[in-house]
Amino acid sequence: MEKTFLQVGPYGVNCTILEIGCKAFVVDPGHEAKRILAAVADKGLPLAGILLTHAHFDHIGGVPDIVAAFPDAPVCLGEKDFSVLTHPMNQFPPDYPPIERPRNLKPASYAEELVDGLKVIETPGHTPGGVCYYFPTDNLLLSGDTLFAGSVGRTDLPGGNMPTLMESLKKFTVLPDDTIVIPGHGPRTTIGEEKQANPFLA
Repeated sequence: MEKTFLQVGPYGVNCTILEIGCKAFVVDPGHEAKRILAAVADKGLPLAGILLTHAHFDHIGGVPDIVAAFPDAPVCLGEKDFSVLTHPMNQFPPDYPPIERPRNLKPASYAEELVDGLKVIETPGHTPGGVCYYFPTDNLLLSGDTLFAGSVGRTDLPGGNMPTLMESLKKFTVLPDDTIVIPGHGPRTTIGEEKQANPFLA
């Protein structure tokens, strides 16, 4: 698996482009769709899917333009975040205008059928339908806003719940310490580092 990491938009979302076999996948295209599409084009592969860790506006802003370029690509998202996706409060124009529900919206679990070697981990708490994308063979966890280096996602936004998030975090403690974590924002880390230094995971 080849990986390309881009930091996009005013909120510095970590967008990941995965090259797996003869297909490309984009995780959390939060903004700068043209830049993301250019990176996909550089790979010379069709975009086979858009994977979203959750539906907050800063993680989905590039979805409409990417779907317009690849209308058959499914958009995978935790089902409990479907209503968040198009909610009137989930926008921040002009940078993040409201978006329409993608025609090919699928539950996050569908991504396991699309992507070889992927395990979808349900991690509600930051949002009701938050998920993380875990690749055991590659020791890679795309944690969205569930887990950050030294911290966790906020739970004071609509749908957030700290006790639920703490239960979700327990799922990470069984992962290998050398698992590389690409959070939704900020620097990469490892599960081992977070077990030692993150007060929410210790």
